[in-house]
Formats: sequence, structure tokens, C-alpha cells
Amino acid sequence: MKRISSGIPELDERIGGGYLAGRVLLVTGDTGTGKTTFAIHFLHRACRDGKKCVMVATEELPEDILDLSEMLGLGLTGFQKSGQLAIERSFQNRSEKVQTSKFGFTPEGLEIELPTLSDYVPEGTDVVVIDNIGVFTLRLSIQDFRDQFDALNYILSTRGDCTAMFVMDDTACKMTHNLAEYSVSGCLRLMVDENPYTGNIERYIRIPKMRRTCLSLNPIRFEITSSGIKLL
Repeated sequence: MKRISSGIPELDERIGGGYLAGRVLLVTGDTGTGKTTFAIHFLHRACRDGKKCVMVATEELPEDILDLSEMLGLGLTGFQKSGQLAIERSFQNRSEKVQTSKFGFTPEGLEIELPTLSDYVPEGTDVVVIDNIGVFTLRLSIQDFRDQFDALNYILSTRGDCTAMFVMDDTACKMTHNLAEYSVSGCLRLMVDENPYTGNIERYIRIPKMRRTCLSLNPIRFEITSSGIKLL
């Protein structure tokens, strides 16, 4: 199975060389666990490797994402200026209610249907990151969420070798009974917890699923440094 680098060498070593190319990866976690930083690593490496990338920003200004990437030494600004990376401002449309139902779902006040996020991903895209997909799930029934999430996955799977990363906040994951994990090829769970030996609050990553990969289920401690993610 072809792999694509996560942009974090130590993580690639632990998951057989990288994420599964042409598949969907889910990254979950609470606020401050480093979800967007993982996404920036992924985008930066993909851009360096010459891939055409899209980031759908649902909670942050593109300028803030670019600033964070520069602070981490993983600058995305040059790739955006060259057109290799597009950052879509979907968050600006979230306050507008859907007037018509493009895919036949009943949104009941939901700002956007999940499958419409694929409209931001043009043909020929190699890598897409949607951060945060959870903001579109809070008013969905469990069945509607599963149907829409699977529809989005299917649409992206028809885009050739496009590799997708969906970032989802932990609150949305719990409200949807973690159903998203069943539909993706791999998932990373980011968390903060107290180290029982030191009493310090530390960041951890668990990898409960990565198809076609031998995994350890033990949590891995990591830090967010001035140069990005460092696994310990």
C-alpha cells in the first residue's frame, strides 16, 4: 500500500512509513491538543513533495494558519502564493443557513451539508485537509451524520489519488458516538493527561486504527515545540 508522509519522521516510523495514500485519515482531540499543528506538518511536507494541496478552514482565518506555520518553521505562505496550496475560507459561510438541500438531506438549521465540502476540492488535488469538520455535525442526527460523512468520503474517493485528513474536535466525536472512526482508513486521537509519575499535564497520541499497519496501542507522548511536533 502506497504511503504519504505525515511530515513527522518519528510518526512515520511508527505507522509503516506514513499515512495511507488515497485514503481518509481522522485526527481528533480536545482544544489545545495540537490537531491543527499535525495538519500543518502534513500540508508542509506534501507541498515540499510537489503535491497540489487544499486546506478547508472552518474555524480560523487563513492568515492565522499561515502565521502559525511560520512560527513552527513549517512555512506555508510561499506555497500559497505560488498556488500550490489553497486555503478556503469556508468558516465565513457557516452563519448562513442552507436554503436548498443539494444532496437530499434535511439540515434543520445546519449551515452546510458535509458532502458540499467536496466543492472546495478541485480535480487534480493530491492532498486535502478539512479543519474542523466537527463544526458541521452538531445539529445532525446520528443517522444523518453517518450518511453525510460516508457521502463525503465517497466523493473524495472518486478524486483519483487524493489523500484527505479530517480534523474533528472531541466534543463532536462524542456527540456522534465516534462513528467517524468506522468510516476512515486511519485515525489519530490526541489527548492531554496527567503523568502519574511526575504529576505533569502532558500531551499524548493514540493510534487506534491504521489499516494494513501493525500498531502499538500504547499512547505516545509528544510535545509541541518551536519547530513543531516532537514524539518522545
